[in-house]
Amino acid sequence: MVKVQIVEEKDEQAINSPYASSASSRTSSSVSLSSVDSDSPVDESLLDRISALKDIVPPTTRHSIASKVSKTASFFKRTSKFAGNVIWVVTTSALLIGLPLALILEDEAKVVAQENEMLSQQQGAQQVRSNPHSSRLPGRSSPSFKMVSGSSLYPPSPNSQKQAGQQNLVPPGF
Repeated sequence: MVKVQIVEEKDEQAINSPYASSASSRTSSSVSLSSVDSDSPVDESLLDRISALKDIVPPTTRHSIASKVSKTASFFKRTSKFAGNVIWVVTTSALLIGLPLALILEDEAKVVAQENEMLSQQQGAQQVRSNPHSSRLPGRSSPSFKMVSGSSLYPPSPNSQKQAGQQNLVPPGF
């Protein structure tokens, strides 16, 4: 159960209060105002002062400003989320489609370059065979080149002598 009590104010508190209405208000007002100034907190920050200014702005204006800020923040959030999704789709598509395609094109370019090199070597060997004395300088002997079909540019492996009778069933590059 709750008990209600009436608390009577003492006269001393009413006299010390800066808002007290006493007969000597002229004399006590300067004293009371100076005591109010000294009681104010000295470490009041700029943020505290700005937050206290919200009471100056009417509630309807505060509500409209808050709703506009909220709508703007929501718009930027949705826009950045959409842009992030688009960038994700483009990046993963490029990695899943573009990278393998680029690797295949690079391998094809290597094969074409090797074929061109082999053709140029064969043409050079045919020129040397058809005209062996034309490339000689007077007093110098020309080295003899011999191109055998099916020969490799790489040295033979130790297992190649065992497999000399067997044919390669798998094409190169696999």
